[in-house]
Amino acid sequence: MSGQELQRIEVLSEVLARRRTEISAEAVLGLSTRQTRRLLAAYRDGGGGAMIHKARGRTSNNQLIAGIREYVIELVRLRYKDFGPSLAAEMLLTKDGVKVSRETLRKWMVEDGLWLSRKQRRSFHQPRLRRESYGELIQIDGSDHRWFEERGAACSLLVFIDDATGKLMQLRFVPSESTSSYFDCLRGYLDAHGCPVAFYSDKHTVFRINRDAKGGAGMTQFGRALAELNIEIICANSSQAKGRVERANRTLQDRLVKELRLDNVCDIQAGNDFLPEFLNRFNEKFSVQAAKPEDLHRRLNLSADRLSDILCHREQRHVGQQLTLAYDRKQLILERSPASEELSGQYVDLYDFADGRLEVRWKGQVLPYRVFDKDQRVSHTAIVENKRLGHALALIKAQQDIKYVPKHCRPN
Repeated sequence: MSGQELQRIEVLSEVLARRRTEISAEAVLGLSTRQTRRLLAAYRDGGGGAMIHKARGRTSNNQLIAGIREYVIELVRLRYKDFGPSLAAEMLLTKDGVKVSRETLRKWMVEDGLWLSRKQRRSFHQPRLRRESYGELIQIDGSDHRWFEERGAACSLLVFIDDATGKLMQLRFVPSESTSSYFDCLRGYLDAHGCPVAFYSDKHTVFRINRDAKGGAGMTQFGRALAELNIEIICANSSQAKGRVERANRTLQDRLVKELRLDNVCDIQAGNDFLPEFLNRFNEKFSVQAAKPEDLHRRLNLSADRLSDILCHREQRHVGQQLTLAYDRKQLILERSPASEELSGQYVDLYDFADGRLEVRWKGQVLPYRVFDKDQRVSHTAIVENKRLGHALALIKAQQDIKYVPKHCRPN
């Protein structure tokens, strides 16, 4: 007997011996009046054996037929080995005509090692040691947040942090994470510190082409610029891998937001003016010493114009027979010159700068051009008086009805 059944026998015996009332028995057993009286009558007629559940020792009415477990597990091994219990149960019913509940199948698959629970599948990331030298690895990330709370619009904060020391290297508020905003922030970093050995980022489309591209070099504009600067770019497979910058973002979302509130900073421009002072205070409090004393930043030996050529959007475009090429829904028409007339069928380089300049270059030579905007609309139309409107429409219709006449048939 179970403990509950033994308790019922004891309580009901006290009721029959008049040492306990039925109301007291109801409270002790946690049963209703009707159920207590039913058990009392059964105990009076059948004794303690009447308290045992009638289905004990019998086969369950819902039990599957013998051998079904082995058959199902064999099917799962052969055809549904990589299926989860829910999908496997569905496929067994639709494809094989075997009805097994999802939870029963889950239990069988776990017992035979065909399925791991979510707890068993959980992976643990081993902590990664800091890099040993300053400038060896710079983690970069963008944090979208309401940095100015209700005083201004939401924006992103670009964060550059040194892995060896935890020192914030560069902070900048931008409207959103984009190639141009990272170019602007990278230029400030290079001017202030030089070139690091490597950058460590997530798999944002600014840093990596996440799908096979149909054309192009298979490299983003930011990746191309880093390659020209001889800086390696490493893309992390998880947020935990670049945990230093992620934790810095969480700290900044607390401390920086409150300091911006105290100084009543309300927009991106004022925020960027505030950041240098905050960055110095933050580094004094939270940065640590690197394991090795050397600084691995390389000096940037480039002119300002050469750096601008690297930190811009660059593409190649095909020149047509009429010395035209398309870019950004505009048609560029090269001015005729001895150099441009030889470019028909060739590819030229387009340099799209952050300040709005667009240059067409061929082997480093800037080519003059004019722009024909495909989206332009006629802004100034001839105003026709009402009295002459019918005449003007008739002339337009007549011009449309003129048919092509061969040259040798035209009158002299």
